[in-house]
Amino acid sequence: MDAIVIGIDVSKNRLDVCVRPTGELLVVDRDAAGLEALVARLAGMSPRIVAVEATGGFETVVAASLGAAGLPVVVVNPAQVRAFAQAVGKRAKTDPIDAAVIAHFAEATSPAVRPLPDAETRMLADLVARRRQIIQMIVAEKQREKRASASMKKSIARLLKALQAELSTVDQDIDAAVRGSPAWREKEDLLASVPGVGPIIARTLIAELPELGTVDRREIAALAGLAPWTRQSGQWRGRSFIGGGRATVRTALFQGALVAKRHNASLKAFHQRLLDAGKPKMVAVIAVARKLLTILNAILRDKIQWQPA
Repeated sequence: MDAIVIGIDVSKNRLDVCVRPTGELLVVDRDAAGLEALVARLAGMSPRIVAVEATGGFETVVAASLGAAGLPVVVVNPAQVRAFAQAVGKRAKTDPIDAAVIAHFAEATSPAVRPLPDAETRMLADLVARRRQIIQMIVAEKQREKRASASMKKSIARLLKALQAELSTVDQDIDAAVRGSPAWREKEDLLASVPGVGPIIARTLIAELPELGTVDRREIAALAGLAPWTRQSGQWRGRSFIGGGRATVRTALFQGALVAKRHNASLKAFHQRLLDAGKPKMVAVIAVARKLLTILNAILRDKIQWQPA
């Protein structure tokens, strides 16, 4: 018998569900009763994969509910699903069609099913994301202040004061969350032992890259979007690029690499060797970021603090 694969298209008020290979279609409300009924129905099918398309945050409670019931949930990238739909000639777009395409995509690609973050980790991720949003607002207001009139500068100053106070509160909440969890406190201490990694970078990695220390260096580089894409055809060799993955994690690692290439003796020497070999400056920094990620992955895996060579 063919393995059962489920595709779920998530909208604000309902879930469209497709079962492959039978083609059965289900529709349930995206509320507690609907999710409970869906869990009971899917549990009886023993599916190999339950694929949920990321939809602006609406998928979070769905994935959490299914994962808590022990179902093999994976949240899939909507851009990849859409590209797959075009590749197989599915140009029409309705919720039931989207659910069928998601199921077909999961069946064809077999995305890796990883444990979902627990409630505390999701809460920390929300706090880290909120901190990032507040900083973006502060930067935007400071840019406006440069060309604002005298009367508008007073308004901007009041808003900046409020944003700084809120940033301080969020920082305290993050610190309390991390310091209140022995497991997170241990991880933060291990990560922050590496020169170039401060509390903000460590907490971003704990919140948004929970796989750190549990997979190999190639997988973790791909998750962070630091694995290069090779481009070649015949004798032609194009430049490799990085991309995809988790942009916030990649940004944090890039910031860490900028510090590490100056203050971490091992990574400073590594960076200089790349420059001496003729590598462009940006390529060298990206290589430092990936090496830093590899080091952090090994440190959490082995639970041994940074030891300079």
